[in-house]
Amino acid sequence: MELNSEEIDKILDLAIVLKKEAKQRFFRKLLRDKVLAMIFQKPSTRTRVSFEVAMLQLGGHAINLGTSELQLGRGETIEDTGRTLSRYVDAIMARVYNHEDIVKLAKASSVPVINGLSDGYHPAQILADLQTLLEVKGKLKGLKVAWVGDGNNVCNTWLIGAALMGIDISVATPKGYRPLKEAVDNAQKIAKDTRARIEIMSDPIMAVKDADCVMTDSVVSMGFEQERDKRLKVFIPKYQVNNELMNKAKSDAVFMHCLPAKRGEEVTDDVIDGPKSLVWEEAENRLHSQKALLCYLLLDENEIIRNLSH
Repeated sequence: MELNSEEIDKILDLAIVLKKEAKQRFFRKLLRDKVLAMIFQKPSTRTRVSFEVAMLQLGGHAINLGTSELQLGRGETIEDTGRTLSRYVDAIMARVYNHEDIVKLAKASSVPVINGLSDGYHPAQILADLQTLLEVKGKLKGLKVAWVGDGNNVCNTWLIGAALMGIDISVATPKGYRPLKEAVDNAQKIAKDTRARIEIMSDPIMAVKDADCVMTDSVVSMGFEQERDKRLKVFIPKYQVNNELMNKAKSDAVFMHCLPAKRGEEVTDDVIDGPKSLVWEEAENRLHSQKALLCYLLLDENEIIRNLSH
């Protein structure tokens, strides 16, 4: 919501340039001497490693901070933590349970704050997803994405990302598991200008019709483990992405999943390991899109252009 389509385009373009250079083992030290603080309330594989490697390859440094290592674990407010860290580091990335925590942290901090995942949204993931689709399809505007499964934080952010980039999105979820009303309302408001189509429905077969990309995520996200049995009964098998469902999409449709995947639940092995799957490219692009995002937040545009021209 804090980026417009032109800014996202610039981030994606830079991500693709940095990815090409990384393949050649060439790393521009664009963020030399910059420091990123990373706060983790939740476990992480891709977010932790991709942000840390991103800072390393850009010439900067990342500090990994579990909440048990911070005074947050002893009652210091998240606002006071943000005010303190802002005196030491150039940016903060936080992976939190409650979305309100990231909002409070951002308001109190005087340096950029990146949402590395909250219960409401996962914007860093969607930048990587957009990069992956752009690389494979050659465009974003006019594509159709089908989301099948839980209307969770990734789904919420995809609604907004799709609307901003002119991508049609059809979300199929069971009643009671719909995306946030706030996310749907914001997406629909943006879509009035970009002419993206935003659809919320219950039928996964209807959702994937004419889709260029089919997406899903775990139906038992972190924090909902106590609902596991209930959720599996609600979602499986109707909202499972299998070859039968993929065959209802376009013949050249691709499959994406933010990972970690619960194989045999929201997706079958033959889909996630099949020829239409982009999950590993998608996971890799977390690194490159986040490098571009960090540059966008910590450097001015002229600085980036000047460095890339050398």
